This record gives sequence, C-alpha cells and structure tokens, in this order.
Amino acid sequence: MGRTARAGDTAVPYASGQSALMYGFLFVCVVETVALADLIPWPLLHTITLVLDLWGVYFVIALHASCVVRPHVIGADGSLRLRYGVLLDIRVPAGQIAAVRVDRRFPESKLAAVDANGVAELAVASQVTVTVELREPVVFVRPLGRSARAHSFRFHADDPAPAVAALRARAALDAT
Repeated sequence: MGRTARAGDTAVPYASGQSALMYGFLFVCVVETVALADLIPWPLLHTITLVLDLWGVYFVIALHASCVVRPHVIGADGSLRLRYGVLLDIRVPAGQIAAVRVDRRFPESKLAAVDANGVAELAVASQVTVTVELREPVVFVRPLGRSARAHSFRFHADDPAPAVAALRARAALDAT
C-alpha cells in the first residue's frame, strides 16, 4: 500500500480536479461548526454537534489527503492500479488491457458503479478523462465492500495524455 509509485512505475495524479470542491466543503464545515457553537445553548447538544462537526472537518481533510498521496499507478510491467483515496483500490493486470484512450466525459453514476455495459466510472469532480477497455472483466471491491465486475474503466487523470501514452508504451513492450 505504498503512497507513491515504485521505481519504474508512473504515478497518475487525479486529486487536483476535486481540490476546489473539497476546500469548499471544508470551509462550509468550519463555518457550520462556529455557527452552531454560537446558536446551541444546551451544553450536551452543543458538545455532540461540536464532536460531529469536528469529525466532518477531519473526514474532508483526510479524504482529500488520501486522494493526493494515493494516485493511480501505471506499473513498470504495464499493469494499472486505479484508486480513489483509501476508499477504492482496483488492480488491472497488464495482459488484461486491450485499449486505452483519452475520453473526456461527465458521468452521473456513483463511484465505481458498473453500468449495464460493464463500464465502471471513477469520476473526480463529475469528470472522467481516460477510458481503458479490457480483454476480460476484472472483479473488484467497491466502497462499502460490494463486489463488482467491469469490462472497462473510465477514470479521471489530471493530465490524461501522458497517462495514456505511458499505458500504450508499456502495452507495446509487453506485446513484443
């Protein structure tokens, strides 16, 4: 569970697309904490809401930080590791990757939900930028523990062109 890519691996960051949204959530959480501290006169209720609000602030910071330090990774062997912070970690073996392309879309599905066509989307700020088609489906564990099976993945990369180029180059090395 390394934070960064190992020697020969390529890190593919994705968190900058959600930075503004996460900082907005953080701001709202802090404002809510301060406002409720002034508005609630009952000590017990005040303490409960303060604890819950502070947990919310911690959660927003921790989720965004985990997305920053756990990027997607293209392995030296051509494998692909798709992540969303600590919530999701999908490993796609190099031999399973059939095609990859830059493909900007704005899906409305939940994180890693598989649609009727067998496509799983890992959107960041409601956007995906890379599509990876597989030779055979990959089974993975979604957030909250439910298994899923996908024939292709769409995910967000901050800079999709180099990620696609790296995957294509490594796939060509495996084919020879």
